[in-house]
Amino acid sequence: MAAPSMGGVSLPRGNGQSVRLPRGASLTDLAEKIGAQPAALVTALFHLGEMVTATQSVNDETLQLLGAEIGWVIQVVSPEDEDRELLETFDLTFGDVEGDEDDWDIRPPVVTVMGHVDHGKTKLLDALRNTNVVAREAGGITQHIGAYQIVTELEGIERPITFIDTPGHESFTAMRARGAKVTDIVVLVVAADDGVMPQTVEALNHAQAAEVPIVVAVNKVDKEGANPAKIRQQLTEYGLVAEEYGGDTMFVDVSALNRIGLDELTAAILLTADASLDLRANTEQDPQGVVIEGKLDKGRGPVATVLVQRGTLRQGDSIVAGDAYGRVRSLLDEHGNKLKEALPARPVQVVGLTSVPRAGDTFLVVEEDRVARQIADRRQARIRNAQNASMRKRISLEDLDAALKETRQLNLIIKGDNSGTVEALEEALMKIEIDDEIALRVIHRGVGGITKSDIDLALADDVIVLGFNVRAEGQATELANREGVDVRYYTVIYQAIEEIEAALKGMLKPIYEEVQLGTAEVREVFRVPKIGNVAGSLVRSGTIVRNSKARLIRDGAVIADNLTVESLRRFKDDATEVREGYECGIGLGSFNDIKTDDVIETFEMREKPRE
Repeated sequence: MAAPSMGGVSLPRGNGQSVRLPRGASLTDLAEKIGAQPAALVTALFHLGEMVTATQSVNDETLQLLGAEIGWVIQVVSPEDEDRELLETFDLTFGDVEGDEDDWDIRPPVVTVMGHVDHGKTKLLDALRNTNVVAREAGGITQHIGAYQIVTELEGIERPITFIDTPGHESFTAMRARGAKVTDIVVLVVAADDGVMPQTVEALNHAQAAEVPIVVAVNKVDKEGANPAKIRQQLTEYGLVAEEYGGDTMFVDVSALNRIGLDELTAAILLTADASLDLRANTEQDPQGVVIEGKLDKGRGPVATVLVQRGTLRQGDSIVAGDAYGRVRSLLDEHGNKLKEALPARPVQVVGLTSVPRAGDTFLVVEEDRVARQIADRRQARIRNAQNASMRKRISLEDLDAALKETRQLNLIIKGDNSGTVEALEEALMKIEIDDEIALRVIHRGVGGITKSDIDLALADDVIVLGFNVRAEGQATELANREGVDVRYYTVIYQAIEEIEAALKGMLKPIYEEVQLGTAEVREVFRVPKIGNVAGSLVRSGTIVRNSKARLIRDGAVIADNLTVESLRRFKDDATEVREGYECGIGLGSFNDIKTDDVIETFEMREKPRE
């Protein structure tokens, strides 16, 4: 049965049937699924006010709008489902598989440290690991995710705990949320002298959404003005009730600076894990896990920090992580020591990938390098389509005229020291809201130093290059200086956001507002040969300025606009300006329709500062 004709186009009516499409699918993909002509879908969408070509990546909302119109329910496949379906084509699965109970071993808990910026998250980990991470972070603010494993004792038994340190600044929300997805327990750090802050609540929401147990570390208890009891009271409003108040959340008072309460904190973590969780993993299945961060190392190439979630990762395994693949050349712990294998809940650095994977990508081991490469290529195409769809700006027919005019666009290339930071910086920049007439577009992003090919791309598209904790290399610096490419370097993420926001505001067309200069009442009209009529006037308010814009008002109505005060005289002398209360002669150029009692109003257009 055909759908009603839309502008002469007939389409197969779905009658509520569902059709599944990947993110960033084109109208051609939809046409193949429902047995329609791509051109017919282009026309149908045009009649709905959207202009899209047949092969262009289309965002989810547009696909669903079209589907509703022609009677099909469009189900956009989630990234997780997409990945699962992709792996099924290679007879692979992600997740635990049935196996011998003997293959299931107890694994360490994975703990994510969250909380408000500057409440001491990294200092707390720093104290636990007895190293100094904070000193290496720009401004003392964690710029990327780190993963570490420590060994502690509980009831005389050595127990390892894996910690993930998440960034504290609000623009890293996506990375913080990703940290909660790989974790078993969240340690929520709250400063005893500061209290519950917006990012504390944000971190708490992520943890509760992930349905993981929470241990609260009340930090800085030895500081003046510290009030741990107030923290316990504040958090009851968010559903965290301390054990001493009859709840089930463990609160531990700590001081990262003076190493107070650290043993109690690790004990609370292990007790919570033992009481609430059955932490076991199959050590014999094919290794799988999550990428915590990725970076480009000058000596070793792409390096990914991964968290093994099940199976045992070994040197020589063929691995695919997101859209990167390769063979594991070496496994390193957080101190740079070589490992032969990594068991579940062990964070390790993997050397041997072809490119840098993104933070949050899943990794798995496959039998052959060929399979790894095919999976990576498919994922790469899928990610590219999704990005193209999200970057496409919707154009309605009403806005067509404006869309066809020259659009102002700031193009960026983002290079950073690791994938998580690059992704978070891009997301933060894309959230900057300035005006509809200006657009921000990231044409390339990557991990590692700024190369000559980045500068070449910047030259082709008139691009600003952002380097985050990386610098331009050799020929790239020389080429950028010679060609005048704008390369900016940053070490703190919100400095980059502020500067790009300022640059976007600078690209906006100026807004002008009319400012009145003065008014003059015409008392008498003089006819001057070769000049025309001159208005003998009394300045009633403000100042009449020669060469200013003017309008003529008669009986309250504007008779003429866009005039110019071409001549201005006081008696027989030319004047530049005449102030209130003085008489003058005003000539309005070739405009001669001036009568007694008319009012001449002068004004200028001034640029209005944008907020």
